[in-house]
Amino acid sequence: MIRDIVKYGDPVLRAKGARVARVDDGVRQLAADMLETMYDAHGVGLAAQQVGVALQLCVVDVSGAEDRPSTLSIDGVEVPVEGRMPLVLLNPELELKPGREVGVEGCLSFPEITADIPRAPAVVIRAFDLEGQEVRFEATGLLARALQHEIDHLNGVLFIDRMSSAARAGLAGRLKRLSRG
Repeated sequence: MIRDIVKYGDPVLRAKGARVARVDDGVRQLAADMLETMYDAHGVGLAAQQVGVALQLCVVDVSGAEDRPSTLSIDGVEVPVEGRMPLVLLNPELELKPGREVGVEGCLSFPEITADIPRAPAVVIRAFDLEGQEVRFEATGLLARALQHEIDHLNGVLFIDRMSSAARAGLAGRLKRLSRG
């Protein structure tokens, strides 16, 4: 089922998600709905907060983004990204690798707004999947950027919080209009 995507101004976007205590049919349905919603909106990631649920659950699929390549490594061995998509991550933990790179980001909760955002070029993720199994991998490229963006959402952090003050000041009017609905 395609769910409504929560827009900037809704307090749920600032809520830290509760940990997923157990995987049940409700969590599986939420993940399926989130994937359907993300694909319908042409996004590469979606956090539970963006569909109004403050839970540590996000989905990511960068398989269609050939113009912004990614890598995914498990136990130090690179595996094809497309074969691992979509990712459904429960209670993800993020380790940032050293360095910073700036890239363009958008957000489904901020329609038609993009900005240059500094992020770590690589991340290590530890999370659980829908079978309750622990997953651990390293990611670079767009996948690393999308994971940082979505895990920020799970902690109530928005991409506008990562913008330069000048960029945010330039968007102030649009953000004010968006927050009023």
